Amino acid sequence: MLRPDTQKFKLLEMIGISGEFPADQLGRLFSSLSYAEKLVTELKTEKLIRTHYKDKLRGYRLTKRSKELLLSCYPDRFSCYLTGNTETNRVRSETPRRIRLHQKAETYLTLLHAGIPIFPDEKPGIFASDREAGSLTLRSLPLFYSSREMKELGEITTKIKNSRSMGILMAPHCVYAIYNTGSSILKWEYKTEVRLNAFLQHYLQDFPYSGHPKIRAIMLGSGMDTAFRLLTSTGGYKKSLFMLDTSFEHFHFVPNDVQGEALLKLLVNPKMMAKLNTLLLSDQETRKDDLPIEHDGVDQNGTPTILAYDFDMQRINRFNTGLNVYGISGNLICFDFQTPILKQYLTADIRYSSIDLSKFRKGFLHEP
Repeated sequence: MLRPDTQKFKLLEMIGISGEFPADQLGRLFSSLSYAEKLVTELKTEKLIRTHYKDKLRGYRLTKRSKELLLSCYPDRFSCYLTGNTETNRVRSETPRRIRLHQKAETYLTLLHAGIPIFPDEKPGIFASDREAGSLTLRSLPLFYSSREMKELGEITTKIKNSRSMGILMAPHCVYAIYNTGSSILKWEYKTEVRLNAFLQHYLQDFPYSGHPKIRAIMLGSGMDTAFRLLTSTGGYKKSLFMLDTSFEHFHFVPNDVQGEALLKLLVNPKMMAKLNTLLLSDQETRKDDLPIEHDGVDQNGTPTILAYDFDMQRINRFNTGLNVYGISGNLICFDFQTPILKQYLTADIRYSSIDLSKFRKGFLHEP
């Protein structure tokens, strides 16, 4: 019997919660692609996984035997994914459905590498009629709850069932609704996402937050080029695609790669963000309330400065618009991997300063 502490079992787990694991993500799950391919070959030989290739999409699915294996080892972890008529248990072949499953896998990988628990049995069951309220505190955050876990509530989630959200990421200072647009522009229904925002504020009130929690959103994507497409999207011909609107006041973009994983670690750690902000604004004067432009401080010449390393698309857009309206220049601070896209998108007179991501990972995240 395959042991739970093996790399093979790790791959089976990811397939189990995703429904179908994309072949092009093996390099993110394992440090060596050749090693990953060796594991795949062995799992196929053992009849625990099979390859599904159609419409240029290659993915790995579980067999009946491997589903039974996962359920016998961790019934609480996999019962909501591998039983009944769920999309992760009875996987369809339609391309849009498979793309969504692949995006689930990408999302889980980014969360996993950012050190955020993703499995149901690793967290208090808060989306249930008898939710475990006492076991969830701000100290236990961050935690991720998938849309599948949220729907365990039943009828109360009917109004948000068509939301494109992959789930929610509860951080100590706010709740992020998580989306994944992949390499294209996500379909979007404004009213549904507004209802999701309202639902989260109501349901998570005083639990574990004090009063209504602040609700933000994170859009995951295949790379920074996708961020440019999102920033410039007008919703398409029928206005059915994503565009920046008022569904969320703050909407961050995080790429599904090692750069995005580092950024996500920062977004869920308000103390680390405060420390970084203090360092970056050490030579700046405090923000001015009478300056009608989105900003975090002003330099010695009175020029407004914005911290854009969190890639909050809403704030970036408001900063650019404000500078253009008032005909003034500004300063912008971001990570080095974000600079090219921001220079391509922003039209105002802006002086850019960048943070070296490799130095940040060593100095703040203490990575080797």
